[in-house]
Order: sequence, then C-alpha cells, then structure tokens
Amino acid sequence: MGKRILVQRRGRGSPTFRASTHKRVAPSRYPPQVKPLLQGIVKDLVHDPGRGAPLAEISVEELGTFYMVAVEGLSVGDAIQIGKNAAVRTGNVLPLGEIPAGTMVCNIEKQPGDGGKLVRSSGTYAIVLDHTPQGTIVKLPSGKRVVLNDACRAMVGMVAGGGRTEMPFLKAGKKYHWMRAKGHKYPRTRGVAMNPCSHPFGGGSHQHIGKPSTVARTAPPGQKVGYIAARKTGRGKKRK
Repeated sequence: MGKRILVQRRGRGSPTFRASTHKRVAPSRYPPQVKPLLQGIVKDLVHDPGRGAPLAEISVEELGTFYMVAVEGLSVGDAIQIGKNAAVRTGNVLPLGEIPAGTMVCNIEKQPGDGGKLVRSSGTYAIVLDHTPQGTIVKLPSGKRVVLNDACRAMVGMVAGGGRTEMPFLKAGKKYHWMRAKGHKYPRTRGVAMNPCSHPFGGGSHQHIGKPSTVARTAPPGQKVGYIAARKTGRGKKRK
C-alpha cells in the first residue's frame, strides 16, 4: 500500500505546509488619502518574515502608524510626503499622473485606492513611460507595458534589498528556514527518485518516468502530478 503523495498532503493544510504568518509584522499598503498632502516620518526599518524587501514603519499625525515597502536610500528619520502635491523625490508617494516620464517607481496601485499591488519585490522598479488620455503607460520589470489609471499611486524609487538573489545560501539549513517562512516544503524529493508505491513517476533503475507526464484536469489527486492539463510540452519554437 502506498502513501499519499506530496500534493495530497499539501491540500490537507497541515502545519508542515503552512506558513508561520503569526510572525509577520503587518500588511504593506498605502494609507487612505484623507488630505491632499500627508506628511510622515520614517520611525523604523524592519524585516518581515517571508518578504524579501524590508518594511518601513511610517508615522502620520492624522492616521497613526502604517507600513510600506522601503525603497533604496530610505533611512530612519526621513520625512516623506503622500499625495498629489508631494515632491517627486525618493520615498514620496504620488499619483502616476503627477510623476514625470522616465521616473523609476515601485509599489504601484493596480486600481486607485487598493494600497499597492505591483512591483514590490526587492530590487525591482518600473519606469513611467508616457501620459496619455487613456492613462499612464508604465514599463514593468518583466518588460511588459501596461496602461494604468492616473489616480493610481506609486512610490518614487527602487525597492530596497536588491542584492538578495545574488547572495548564496551556503547552508541547507538557511534555505530550509527561508522556505519555511513562506510555507514551502524543503527539501523536495523528485518523484522519479521514489518507489512506485510513493509516486506515479517512481520506480525503475534509471529514474525514468516511463509514461507521459501530462495528466487530465479531472485526474484524481493521487494521479495529478506532472504537467496538469498541458496544452503543449517540450521546447517552444522560435517565433519569426
């Protein structure tokens, strides 16, 4: 009799596969714009488990304390401004319609007032390309260009912690705790390295699957591994 495969165990939501969210500091989002211009002070820069970028604790007299993703160059004691009348300076938050073309921005709202959804990973930034009657054209880190509402707010600058992905983990324990904070299982054994009773791809002396790795969308949980409902597999053809 075999055992339940990894995807079945993940679906049960046991503590092994659950992120320790009770250790996290706070959500990162912009405060409501109760005035045309809000003045704030950076009280602290803190690490948030499971997040690559540091968080800036910001105190605003009208709203109290809230947290935002910190940008490169921001330090404790700096004054920041939030609103359409804010200066175009690193750390300030303005609507996209008020930011000049060519400016690096991050933590961009997808819809006005949602608190910031785009470009929040450490070391990333977007570039404001142009202002049109339909909205502001922004180039994302992936190279994709999107048109966003002029009222969507964004922070001027680049997200802090840019060299994070270039630093090696050095030890498996470091990688384990990093993955654990995100709720990911580590280390993760390959299916072909298992016994046939433990995984559909298991068995064989040469760690060869021996069957198609694509499965139907309606496959039962113990069989649903590999390429699920894949339209195509293999190396893609170059487009001319």
